[in-house]
Amino acid sequence: MKRRIAILGSTGSIGTQALDVIYSHSDLFTAEILTANRNADLLIEQALKFGVNSVVITDESLYNKVFNALDPHDIKVFTGLDSICRLVAGSNIDIVLTAMMGFSGLKPTIAAIEAGKAIALANKETLVAAGEIVMSLAKKTGAPIIPVDSEHSAIFQLLQGEKSLPESIILTASGGPFRDKSIEAIAKASVEDALAHPKWNMGKKISIDSATMMNKGFEMIEAKWLFGIKPDNISIVIHPQSIIHSMVQFCDGSVTAQMSSPDMRLPIQYALSYPYRIDSTIERIDFSKIARFDFHSPDTEKFPAIKLAYKAVEMGGNIPCAMNAANEVAVNSFLDQKISFLTIMKVVEGVMASTYYIQNPALEDIYDTDRISRLKANDIIGSLIRK
Repeated sequence: MKRRIAILGSTGSIGTQALDVIYSHSDLFTAEILTANRNADLLIEQALKFGVNSVVITDESLYNKVFNALDPHDIKVFTGLDSICRLVAGSNIDIVLTAMMGFSGLKPTIAAIEAGKAIALANKETLVAAGEIVMSLAKKTGAPIIPVDSEHSAIFQLLQGEKSLPESIILTASGGPFRDKSIEAIAKASVEDALAHPKWNMGKKISIDSATMMNKGFEMIEAKWLFGIKPDNISIVIHPQSIIHSMVQFCDGSVTAQMSSPDMRLPIQYALSYPYRIDSTIERIDFSKIARFDFHSPDTEKFPAIKLAYKAVEMGGNIPCAMNAANEVAVNSFLDQKISFLTIMKVVEGVMASTYYIQNPALEDIYDTDRISRLKANDIIGSLIRK
């Protein structure tokens, strides 16, 4: 039987590439549910092309537009986050690809896990903000979580068939657009500069996270929860070629690496087809044309996000959630050209320092921390703008 897929965030970078995979393997997969926040036009186009069962447009002001376009084609149209939570639990869904942006992906992911659905996880913030809660729930319900991030997909692949946990994990990073820039140059960076990623074509938010290297801090926290590895045993190395997507070191000193061309369709496809591998048209590596592989440690003075992430995960509790919320607000302010690039981490650090610490947060504590941290971040940004 075809695997029936719900794509949460179908109009984003991951979502559109997932639909490419489904289109290329229409004998194996079918898109059942698509969701979008505000991109109504693309959602309508996708729904008609793939003949889906249902769509959700979370922005209620766009509901009538989507309904009028899709209702004549017998495609059900819903609005709001609660609708997504209800639909992902339906009997017509086998796999939920969670590619919604930011903290908004947490609630639908939890709903899908509660329903025992297989999760293809492409939303970093879910495990950053509530890793212990999410992983404990998945263990309780038996819902498998298969990572989609290229780094975590690499580790997941490398651990297949292994009988013991790795000694350590090495997360690779391209270094982003500012890898070779001075702090002085980075301080003057424009939005366009920060969005110009040298290797990957991604959405705006994750492109900025790549430029600050906060995405690597997030990935370190994800790896802790996904693979049960202490943060002290997770390292980050700059690998500009972006061919090795991550490495695993074992207790005997062996290191294994997963390599492929930098194309997100591969980890997406692997998550949807797991435990099988299926054909793809992704460009093959020609080792005769690769002159060298480079590795070096990230400069945490230029990229303080890495230190902040290690600090957040060391403190634990609700602090990673506060860090994530502050980062989302600060990144949006930078994209709106209200603050400078370097100010993003100043906002994050300020919110982390002022967060009321909860050692063992319940889910409601996580939601409260997210809400309060966003208010604090906006207050900090407002005070900086007024100076």
